Amino acid sequence: MTKIKDSIKKITPFVKPYRIGFLTAILLIIVAAVFTALAPRVEGLIITQLTNDSFDLIKGVEGASVNFKYITGVLILLLVVYLGNSLATYGASFLLTNAIQNSMRDLRGSVQDKIRRLPVSYFDKNSYGDVLSRITNDIDTISNALQQSLSQVVNSVLSVTLALIMMYSINVKMALIGTLIIPLSYIVSRVVVSKSQGYFKTQQDALGKLNGTVQEMYTGFNEIKLYGKEEDAIEEFTAINGELQVAGFKAQFISSTMGPLVSLVCYLGIAAIGIFGAIISIAGGITVGNLQAFIRYIWQINQPLSQVTQLSSAIQSAFAAVDRVFEFLNEEEQLEDKENSIKLDKPKGNVSFEHVRFGYSDDKILIEDLNVEVKSGQMVAIVGPTGAGKTTLINLLMRFYELKGGAIKIDGVDTRDMKREDLRSMFGMVLQDTWLFNGTIEDNIKYGRFEATKDDVILAAKIANVHHFIKTLPDGYNMFLNEEASNISQGEKQLLTIARAIISDPKILILDEATSSVDTRVELMLQQAMQNVMKGRTSFVIAHRLSTIRSADLILVIKDGNIIEQGNHEELMAKGGFYEELYNSQFAEN
Repeated sequence: MTKIKDSIKKITPFVKPYRIGFLTAILLIIVAAVFTALAPRVEGLIITQLTNDSFDLIKGVEGASVNFKYITGVLILLLVVYLGNSLATYGASFLLTNAIQNSMRDLRGSVQDKIRRLPVSYFDKNSYGDVLSRITNDIDTISNALQQSLSQVVNSVLSVTLALIMMYSINVKMALIGTLIIPLSYIVSRVVVSKSQGYFKTQQDALGKLNGTVQEMYTGFNEIKLYGKEEDAIEEFTAINGELQVAGFKAQFISSTMGPLVSLVCYLGIAAIGIFGAIISIAGGITVGNLQAFIRYIWQINQPLSQVTQLSSAIQSAFAAVDRVFEFLNEEEQLEDKENSIKLDKPKGNVSFEHVRFGYSDDKILIEDLNVEVKSGQMVAIVGPTGAGKTTLINLLMRFYELKGGAIKIDGVDTRDMKREDLRSMFGMVLQDTWLFNGTIEDNIKYGRFEATKDDVILAAKIANVHHFIKTLPDGYNMFLNEEASNISQGEKQLLTIARAIISDPKILILDEATSSVDTRVELMLQQAMQNVMKGRTSFVIAHRLSTIRSADLILVIKDGNIIEQGNHEELMAKGGFYEELYNSQFAEN
């Protein structure tokens, strides 16, 4: 019960702004419950009147007849009760739906805003599929549970309460027997929930894990087919799917036993009251109509209890989903930007790494003491073996990770003294893994600068040597790229991302393996284009193809997180060190 209270406490701030809608809906639910409670008593009046009239007719009482006028009046009253119940239920449903959907919209917005504030390191440790599952599946689970369960739970509590009041107004002794149904049902429910709640949490976690696996498999679908790993992929999916099946079976099966057990308690109560009530009625202690009404009230207790038990699975899944969503919302965020942050109005592009120390964890330091000075307009190449720390260096420059020590400065200003938005606005970035969205080619290029004109887009495309290719397409710049941009080649994607970087007119340009996915012809086109783009800009180029960085002003050779050599191509070759080994390993004659 403590976990349930904690979950309700977590979700309350998102519900609070719409409390008027919720409270009005609950008020209407109360009205509907009152009408529901009145219905059996009103129906009982008809039964009692018909019974009395029938006995008078049987006994031959003079002037005896069925009092149709009275019965008609009661029927009209019953119609008003039923109509009032329907209108109140409809109004409550409308207001509750509106309030719940607004609350879920705000919850999704909070999750989206949280993603923006999370450090990149969080996504290094958690699969995108699991994060996506929390945003979609878990919030949908909460929404559905609130939508389906809240009104029924409130209505059930009111119906049971009002039914008890009406029962006690009819006969106290019989009502005492009927009241026993509630604590017995509660004990049964408590035992079942205590057994099943843990399995519902396991079920939601397994669902997130399954989504992560599926997302990973579809992303690497071609590679799985290429290396004949279909069977391995199926085995992995089957194993995780099995975990979900086992957890789901245990959660749903244990939870499903609640309904029959609660119904059994109710049926035993009805049987006891039926026998006891018949004895009292024969003795003249209760009218036939009131006995009929009393039995109806027992069913009014049974029905809401049965509904709540049927919703038990959805409610427990929702509480498990709340835990997962708020576990995400409570993740440690990246450091806040300083209030008195510094903004470089006209950055020159001088970059310095001063005694930089960094590691993804405190016990595993990757960069010990990195020092380097980069002057404005220089082309800086970063080379080294895989895992040496080349991309890490760029991530630190962009402040995707926080330093463990030292400082990175741009034009003498520590990057930690700038807003991340201002810092990153100075950079243009072309990554090894291209990213284009579903939209026109023009829109994808303008992503670098939304206010760019059509002429700006064309100029950027020409500099990136992709204008001619675009003109050969049926719709030119208006051609739509699909979600994976699979309707153009990898090299063409790379050229478009370079055009996107160009149009942003960055002061510092980063090329992370920018030519690794293109053929030799396209690589030459890129090199020619980038020579023009790099003029007047500080450029950081990461490349395994050392032929692409021979003209670099400064080459940083990184090994084990530290710069072991630096200089231009001729200087490093003359030293006969690690760079020469790397270069010769690529270009030595066989």
